[in-house]
Amino acid sequence: MMAINLLPHRVWARKKQREAFYRQLGLAAVAGLAVAALIYTVFEARIATQEGRNRLLQTEIARLDQQIKEIATLQTELDAMKARQDAVENLQADRNLPVHLLNELVRRLPDGVYLRSIKQEGANISITGTAQSQERVSELLRNLSNNSPWLRQPQLIEITAGTMNFNPGGQRRVFQFSLRVVQGKGEAGAQAAERPRAAAAPGGAA
Repeated sequence: MMAINLLPHRVWARKKQREAFYRQLGLAAVAGLAVAALIYTVFEARIATQEGRNRLLQTEIARLDQQIKEIATLQTELDAMKARQDAVENLQADRNLPVHLLNELVRRLPDGVYLRSIKQEGANISITGTAQSQERVSELLRNLSNNSPWLRQPQLIEITAGTMNFNPGGQRRVFQFSLRVVQGKGEAGAQAAERPRAAAAPGGAA
């Protein structure tokens, strides 16, 4: 039996065009979804890679922080050891200090000068005594200021004239004096103080 198309030719053509358009639209949508899925997969892979790098960096940062804490602890312990070492060295140096000071005073004391008291407060040493003349006191000050490693910066506080009974000999005119000196570090202390300055100088490492 023969089929007869009763639709007009133009209507049939428009229907075919519409069907072709819908097929192309469907194919475009499928292709767009495929491209979007591919882009999504690529970005997800990149994000996962970056997150892995971030985790690695965080792990390394945590490890470095722990090392920094350990270094800080070691530095604190080292500073404490240095402080204890300095304290022990100072105690050893101070143990013999009175002997050095007395020996230095005996060496610097001129004839005709007699000491009555020696008092130390920190680095300051107060000395009182009796001299046969003012020239003897001046000589004592010169001796103390003459590059003494243990006694520095002598300063006369007071000098007064008076009399004293000598037996035999009766009364004689004397001069009562008081002066102040500053405790020095001694030769070893001066050399130890010079070593850091020499090392810091441009030619100190030579």
